[in-house]
Amino acid sequence: MAEAGLLGALIPAEYGGTGLGLLGMALALEEFSRHGLPNGFCVLSSMAAMALLRGGTPDQKARWLPAIATGSCQCAFAITEPDAGTNTFRMRTRAVRDGELYRLNGSKGWITGADVADYILVVARTLSEAQLEARGLPKSAGLGLFLVDANARGLDKQRMNTIGLEGYRQFMLYFDAVEVPAAQRIGPEHRGAAVLFQALNPERILIAAALVGLSEFALAKAVAYAGSARCSARRPSARIRAYSTRWRGSRSPRKPPACSPTRRPGCSTGKRRKPVTTPTWPSTWRRNWPSPRWTPPCRLTAAAAFVRDQHLIDLWTSVRLV
Repeated sequence: MAEAGLLGALIPAEYGGTGLGLLGMALALEEFSRHGLPNGFCVLSSMAAMALLRGGTPDQKARWLPAIATGSCQCAFAITEPDAGTNTFRMRTRAVRDGELYRLNGSKGWITGADVADYILVVARTLSEAQLEARGLPKSAGLGLFLVDANARGLDKQRMNTIGLEGYRQFMLYFDAVEVPAAQRIGPEHRGAAVLFQALNPERILIAAALVGLSEFALAKAVAYAGSARCSARRPSARIRAYSTRWRGSRSPRKPPACSPTRRPGCSTGKRRKPVTTPTWPSTWRRNWPSPRWTPPCRLTAAAAFVRDQHLIDLWTSVRLV
């Protein structure tokens, strides 16, 4: 993906990126996921890149952005806490300044890829609620973003027993007086909220695009299984044949459906095109997508969906929940 320029899609050319843009990266992630290759680190590293572009100093940009674009620096993102979720107003992880260092104390949960990341972009409170009140500052103030070395002293990682996408591991992180140089704080002191949302907003779009593609991959696997000889010693039922016919006859694997969220009518892809008026998916599917009434892959494969080798139960659980 680094060779294809996807890791540098949101990074300007002056820092070694391709400048492909958010739409181009979303389309690429959807296409990769449609073939069963979702890549979370593309999203996580893009979040770090966006934070650096918004709040980084010239030295920080020159140090990390080219490395992110080439894939030599991989980043995880740590905002979620066990008792706060992503609600920054209830966040308890603290970063207290001591000269040219910050000391981080607290915990984070459900942190993807912390075991293979080089740096972890950590969101922490730099001012307590009492300090905010005393200074007359809003609750949105008193936040900081820090690029923490993933192998820093005092950082403990414990793998969580989660079910989800194949190959993704999530961790609890415990910070015990973890020292971070002040030079690795991203954005102005106590004013990291704007930098934070600059990183979060593209992440939501990219994750959604990947899950759209992944849902199509899961459904294609289910339809292929349902129409195969393995499904039953007898000929497939009329209902399964109908779904199989609808799927195979409604779209080509080389052309994404016109009603896909990232291929919606009027969407700009760099060329002037007429709006799509006739979606390639059947009207009943388009009307129900992504309603629970829409037939999920697990119903097409029945008990086979729960076999680990099929991967369908893990894939579809992630698509539906996220």
